[in-house]
Amino acid sequence: MPSPLLAVDAPSLLYRAWFALPDSIKGDGGMPVNALLGATNAILRIVADHGPRAVVICNGAEAARYRVARYAGYHADRPPVPEGLALQFARSGELFEGFGWTLAGSDELEADDLLHSFALTETEAGGRALLMTGDRDMFQCATDAVTVLYLKTGVRGFEPMTPAAVEQRYGIPPALVPDFIALRGDPSDGLPGARGIGEKGAADLLRRHGSLEAALADPDGERPRVARALREQAEELRDYLAIATLQRVEVARPADASLDLAGGADAAEALGMRRLAVRLRAADRDASRL
Repeated sequence: MPSPLLAVDAPSLLYRAWFALPDSIKGDGGMPVNALLGATNAILRIVADHGPRAVVICNGAEAARYRVARYAGYHADRPPVPEGLALQFARSGELFEGFGWTLAGSDELEADDLLHSFALTETEAGGRALLMTGDRDMFQCATDAVTVLYLKTGVRGFEPMTPAAVEQRYGIPPALVPDFIALRGDPSDGLPGARGIGEKGAADLLRRHGSLEAALADPDGERPRVARALREQAEELRDYLAIATLQRVEVARPADASLDLAGGADAAEALGMRRLAVRLRAADRDASRL
């Protein structure tokens, strides 16, 4: 079995690490490095456990323009990025690149879309992919060749989301996750969903109809409240579906790249992350100590 490509949702990982570790962890100039440290440790753990052939670090827009155009409330209520985290976002590339990891970014699409795109490119070439994220929207990507490594609260490990795991959690297959989000809503993205239809109702509708579009085409047999929501909100729900569906962009398949612990140590040292640098240099001398 070929070694997988590991694609990392950098904003999600850094954001989670910022809140999981104290910002009293500082580097040179007093800049907090807690998010950088937590994210790096998490990626290295997955690298040690899964031995990916390459790692690609994905960044993107906070809110893709086409999604905001579809619904102005998309991401509208998200608080501003804390200053200390914003500084670490800006410096993350130089740290991650030190390990020999590929950097990928987009000004138009979000990191989620890039992870989706790399997964498709990898599997179409006959490979496998691991997608490292704290965003449940990514569950739509799960296939026999793609596993979503879902970051638990904080940075307390990852839950592997296979197609079977997605179906066990939501009662629908991965391909219907965007339809499910459109109906149920997604508070983290500001999507309200269908009025009066919750998680169980959304899953039941999709199991019986097979898709959101099919449910919209045949609302007559539903309970009055559900039928009314499907009729009155049809265009809104189609917009939510378009927002929840990940977009593909052309990406180059990364070449195989070994983990560069010495380069990572140098990059950590340059950011004043001396304890991490010491640990990485020790691991470079003895890989079993990573």
